[in-house]
Amino acid sequence: MIQRLTCALVAALLAVLPLAAPAQEDPGLIGLAYLAETDPPAALDRIDALLAAEEAGGAPDVRLVHDLYKLGAELLTGQGRGAEAAEVLLQLARFAAANRAVLNVDPAPLYDDAAVLALANGNAETARAALEALVEEQRAGALPAATIAATLQRLATVAEQAGDAASASRYRDEAEAALLPPASGARGDEDGFRMVDVYYATDRARTGESDPNEFYGPGRGTLELGVASVSVPETHTPGLVEAPSIWRLEFRANPAKHVVLQSVEPMEPDSFYTRLSGEFARTPGKEAFVFVHGYNVTFDAAARRAAQIAYDMKFIGVPILYSWPSRGTTVGYVADTAVVQLSGRRLTRFLDELVARSGAETIHIVAHSMGNRALTEALELMALRREAKEGDPPVFDQVLFAAPDVDAGLFKEILPTIRPLARRMTLYASEEDWALTASRKLHGDMPRAGIGGKTTLTAPQIDSIDMSELGEDMLAHSYFADDSSALADMMTLFWTNNAPQNRCGMSPDKGVVPIWTYRRGACSDRSLISVLGNLQRENVHTAQQARVVLQRTVSDAEMVKKLEPVVDAIVSP
Repeated sequence: MIQRLTCALVAALLAVLPLAAPAQEDPGLIGLAYLAETDPPAALDRIDALLAAEEAGGAPDVRLVHDLYKLGAELLTGQGRGAEAAEVLLQLARFAAANRAVLNVDPAPLYDDAAVLALANGNAETARAALEALVEEQRAGALPAATIAATLQRLATVAEQAGDAASASRYRDEAEAALLPPASGARGDEDGFRMVDVYYATDRARTGESDPNEFYGPGRGTLELGVASVSVPETHTPGLVEAPSIWRLEFRANPAKHVVLQSVEPMEPDSFYTRLSGEFARTPGKEAFVFVHGYNVTFDAAARRAAQIAYDMKFIGVPILYSWPSRGTTVGYVADTAVVQLSGRRLTRFLDELVARSGAETIHIVAHSMGNRALTEALELMALRREAKEGDPPVFDQVLFAAPDVDAGLFKEILPTIRPLARRMTLYASEEDWALTASRKLHGDMPRAGIGGKTTLTAPQIDSIDMSELGEDMLAHSYFADDSSALADMMTLFWTNNAPQNRCGMSPDKGVVPIWTYRRGACSDRSLISVLGNLQRENVHTAQQARVVLQRTVSDAEMVKKLEPVVDAIVSP
């Protein structure tokens, strides 16, 4: 049934871009996630209804529609309706190609899957359309000649099976031409970017694909270690993870313009820790931060995000990603909840090993959204194993819980147990957070630890920061990394361990344990991030030293005047 709405909705989406801001309310995905597990036919009917509502609304939510198509194709395949699933996948691939800037999804694997499924179900016409689109994607992206030729040979086979000998011959000629050496010159390496190595641990299963963006999937695996290399363009804007846009005629990721996962290199533990300790031997501060991503995040997206955070913070140390098996879809919430706690037990073992074997002297941890379930589980187990108590030397420096999708009561109960593990613990919360609002409904209207506003969780063991003013993205759920102000606050914490009253933009309420409200605009100038990076690199400790560096590195006298009091407060609390 999902196929009935596909073409009309694609046309509607293309007609209304750029999109209006999505509504901050639960669009019925929680019930859909349960239906997908328990009653697939009913789930397909629900998908039809949700797609119809998006079409009728006039400004469809691109991410939601993408995920609905994807789930629909999965359910149709599982119901033995492969021919319909292939059609949906083909439309999904076209949709992804038309909305690259919003989705950051490569349509090529979707075209490939559509072709394979169509052939398996005897639909040569759909297979041919998918392969023709695939070869155009490959050509636009300047993929290796052998890859393009192989797709053209597949097209020739499909055309032959359909009795179209002329087209089969043409495809074979094109395949041979693709393998001919170029008349002159050669494709050189792109410049205009810098590489960031993100060390990683993951309990995702490998997919068998060699493409870095598809190397790890949503399946459960055993713990693996490795290094993911990510390129960040020199034209990068802090807070963004740049991706191709069809409106700028960008058909493939370009390292000079986009944040690109270039390679994934799994490693044995001994090799991993030897290489990691070598990094710290070359780094004065011997510092690292571990990033645990949230719900609806793929491995490749998490690696790019970790690289972006490190790059934007001018982090003098090593970024480390822990990636658990999130399905990476809006409608995969229930599946994500089922796996994240198991990942917490694996995360705790990894953190023990990291502390013991990495050579890092300072380790920070940043967890986002549902990733906080893994982190709180990991830290509680670690604290109990170590019999941690107040006054013990902290194992970690800064631990940041960003928008935690954790039961507020449970979170507050765990805090006294885990508090001895960290030098400082910080909660970033927001009341403009659809994902946490939906999670609260799912969990019997029980408050979530990451919901901000007047009900922001407070406890003597943690600094509670209400970041509601920064909730801008689709789910108002990535503000901690999307806004340069939040990045500046994280930089300040990592560098100085300042209390909230000595950090920029913080305003307290009058509670016994205050809630600190971040005020938009107080620190949002991106010059502050650059300045903080310069101050940290030059090991500045006094306001006088800071002013000298500020005047030397910032050419705009008005900007120097604006930043001086901010920097003074940070350096000399």
